[in-house]
Amino acid sequence: MRRSLLLFAAGLIVAGSTIPEMAAAQRRPNDQQRQEQEAAKKKKRDSEWNDIQAPLPQLRNAGPCPYVKVLYDAARYIDFKDEREASNAVGWSGEIQGISAGCQYKDEEPIKVTMEVLFELGKGPQAQGNSKTYRYWVAVTKRNEAVIAKQYFDLPVTFAPGQDRVYATETINQITIPRASLTTSGANFEVLVGFDVTPQMAAFNRDGKRFRLNAGQAVAGNSSEDK
Repeated sequence: MRRSLLLFAAGLIVAGSTIPEMAAAQRRPNDQQRQEQEAAKKKKRDSEWNDIQAPLPQLRNAGPCPYVKVLYDAARYIDFKDEREASNAVGWSGEIQGISAGCQYKDEEPIKVTMEVLFELGKGPQAQGNSKTYRYWVAVTKRNEAVIAKQYFDLPVTFAPGQDRVYATETINQITIPRASLTTSGANFEVLVGFDVTPQMAAFNRDGKRFRLNAGQAVAGNSSEDK
């Protein structure tokens, strides 16, 4: 399905990103150990959810494209009945399988990004009916900083009788990012995508728990056990 997304960021145009040098400060051993654990966890997440970004056709640009990726905490949608984390309690599920993206800009023109998102959607044992409307969002941020603009989209899906898995591709056109000057490159920005998840779903994803999309049974490894 094709979508159009025009993002205005009046008053939030980015001229460039500079990271001031900060003096090193001594940390207690416990703090250092905690930071090392967090870094290792983040590295594992990034490795597991490294998005495939096969570039779409694009024109000659004045600089690199914005970074386009899935937000880890919102990469999967798992709906549990009564919030019970068990494979036989799953209703609807979903996962963002990959993104293809391209951009174009030149002179003082804004950056225009086009992206295709592949969704894999599942129907679990607690799902009611054959239809589900998933909701997802696309956001533009100043890289590693504040959100500039964010928009939500609905993705209606119908499962055929006996079908427990569906694939869907969403094409989003005209993500427009203003530029402050000729020297403002796409590398100053990120385009993020994710499901509209509850805090419980986000925590489930953040902990690295996994279920099959059709929730027939839990995946071996770091997954929740039936209760």
